[in-house]
Amino acid sequence: MAKLIFPTSGEVRDLLIRDSVVVNKSTVPVGSTRVVENVLRRPDVHVVSNPEFLREGTAVHDFLHPDRVVVGADNQEAALRVGNLYSSLNAPIVVTDAASAETIKYAANAFLATKISFVNAIAAICEGVGADVRDVMRGIGYDKRIGHEFLRPGPGWGGSCFPKDTLALLKIAERADYQFDLLRGVVDVNIQQFNRMAERISTAAGDRGTVAVWGLTFKALTDDLRDSPALEIIRRLMQMGHSIRAYDPTVRGELRDFPDVVVCESEVEACEGSDVLAVLTEWENFRWVDPAAVRDLVSSGCVVDTRNLLDRSNWRAAGFAYQGVGR
Repeated sequence: MAKLIFPTSGEVRDLLIRDSVVVNKSTVPVGSTRVVENVLRRPDVHVVSNPEFLREGTAVHDFLHPDRVVVGADNQEAALRVGNLYSSLNAPIVVTDAASAETIKYAANAFLATKISFVNAIAAICEGVGADVRDVMRGIGYDKRIGHEFLRPGPGWGGSCFPKDTLALLKIAERADYQFDLLRGVVDVNIQQFNRMAERISTAAGDRGTVAVWGLTFKALTDDLRDSPALEIIRRLMQMGHSIRAYDPTVRGELRDFPDVVVCESEVEACEGSDVLAVLTEWENFRWVDPAAVRDLVSSGCVVDTRNLLDRSNWRAAGFAYQGVGR
């Protein structure tokens, strides 16, 4: 990591007088910084790449307590000026060229997607050999080279960043004349996970059965439905002929792209007249629903918990057949 040496206040004042800086915070194709510079055609304006690493639901905290700050520019003075804005934060500041800064963002998201796909693949193996994926992930997570973050299985990854950034990095690799088969495999495993979860829920529901869905957003603590794994699974279930009754704390009214989905006002209402219950988003309030309150509403008595959120002992004690992921 390059060592950042901050200019004095006088030097910063001189720089402000002399030149201006345009900061690009967005995730953009590698080379965009130079494209903007060529469009501006202003020798007195420097373009700096300063990508964000913010999670939906915790963006303010992430901004104030970053793991690192990345600043990339072909003009070192411009990079120093932007880096100086973060001098009060207790975080490493990585100063590099513009292309490297732009690539860092794509590489970070692709690596996180890779971890999730790896965990979901291991979860499938655990189910086949009788292992518990939670214990397996706990065991490998203590290795400092691996860590515990992003080692939880689920229905697959989605959201506004991972899908587009992995596909973008594949396109970047293609233009760089590199066949990125590893990342293509990560995407393929994710699609397989959507299919596996949909097939599991469909089997439990029976032919053209009604599925009660808890959770529609791509993750908890956000109202974002973009590329939600829950919606990917719902789409597959509907193609199989299933009806969907869904509840999500942030969703009201009709789903624009899924008008046939009945959006309910509560977890209990979603279960009314259902044949199976599927937990697709890890909202904390789902954990505290009394299983006895919905047992008689779910005809098959089966819950498919794609987030391993529920206490399976409690749900089994209430008469449910509990199915998690990798357990």
